[in-house]
Amino acid sequence: MTKKIYLDYNASTPVAPEAVEAMRPFLTQHYGNPSSPHWAGAPAREAVERARAQVAELLDCDPTEVVFTSGGSESNNHALKGGFFAQREHGDHIITTAVEHPATLAPCRFLERLGAKITLIPVDRFGRVDPDDVRRAITSRTILISVMHANNEVGTIQPIAEIAARAREAGVLFHTDAAQSVGKIPVAIDTLGVDLLSLAGHKLYAPKGIGALYIRQGTRIEPFIHGAGHEEGRRAGTENVLLAMALGAACEVATGWIDASQIKDLRDRFWENLQQSLGARVSLNGHPTQRLPNTLSVNFTGRIGAEILGRMPQVAASTGSACHAGSVTLSPVLAAMGVPLEEGMGAIRFSLGRATTWEDLEEVIYCLRHLCL
Repeated sequence: MTKKIYLDYNASTPVAPEAVEAMRPFLTQHYGNPSSPHWAGAPAREAVERARAQVAELLDCDPTEVVFTSGGSESNNHALKGGFFAQREHGDHIITTAVEHPATLAPCRFLERLGAKITLIPVDRFGRVDPDDVRRAITSRTILISVMHANNEVGTIQPIAEIAARAREAGVLFHTDAAQSVGKIPVAIDTLGVDLLSLAGHKLYAPKGIGALYIRQGTRIEPFIHGAGHEEGRRAGTENVLLAMALGAACEVATGWIDASQIKDLRDRFWENLQQSLGARVSLNGHPTQRLPNTLSVNFTGRIGAEILGRMPQVAASTGSACHAGSVTLSPVLAAMGVPLEEGMGAIRFSLGRATTWEDLEEVIYCLRHLCL
């Protein structure tokens, strides 16, 4: 194989041409501070608000509910820490799941040091959370629940609307990490019923270093960065006009891809061909239907995923296990799903994107057939 093939779109995406064009004027012409009331600041302020409206359009929310951040990790940290600090007079209990991204689990561990009590809800073998497990975990001290919309490793989509309904019945703040789902599947705020939602620009064809946090009107949340009154007092720091414009443009483009079937069709054809080629040597991770349309996590039984990818250096994909001094450790997500070691040690996540072609996937199938038979 001589061609480089990128199948790691869940890790990061190329920047959409529309996002590049949206940034261009702010590299060369419009340099004013969006907080300045004079002629130089006005174009910057207008640009930020236009970008905010584009993000809100994709989320189907009010633009005033969108706060620009530096990315998904900051958005998650803001939601968790800000929610905890604002609500701690009412309790100290946070509920999350065993398959969350480290950008959720690490802040929870930090908050434990400040007195928070954390409950990790288990998942089934498909990586799905039972909403009733969340309901049963709620106590009089529960102040915040955080469940990711779609898993970054296996693509499983959680029943967020059902979990949000349980949280709302109990009067508990509910956050979802939607970094992987925004731009791939419908993410309408009122349908999901969440109070807080995180998104990451570089997962939806915007540059790295930009994201957003949706904060429902009336939700009390402590600012993550203190200083001046930027972002309606919710995040201090001069707005990054350049990257906000790129995120807005990327969100506008994403609306045309949400109901498109070509990526899902490619993924399903890829999986069918792997099964035909390798039979019982391959198995699927994640939910068979409630899964991101671009994500395929496959176990190559009896093999080590890192070694397979090591023999296909032109293919960019991710493994679900780590090798240390001759031993293999499953990722926390696969372990929480109960994937057997002999299967999960060969896990590879292939995540497709807008530029993926069937010719790319045919080459990968050809290589895998020769490596794994």
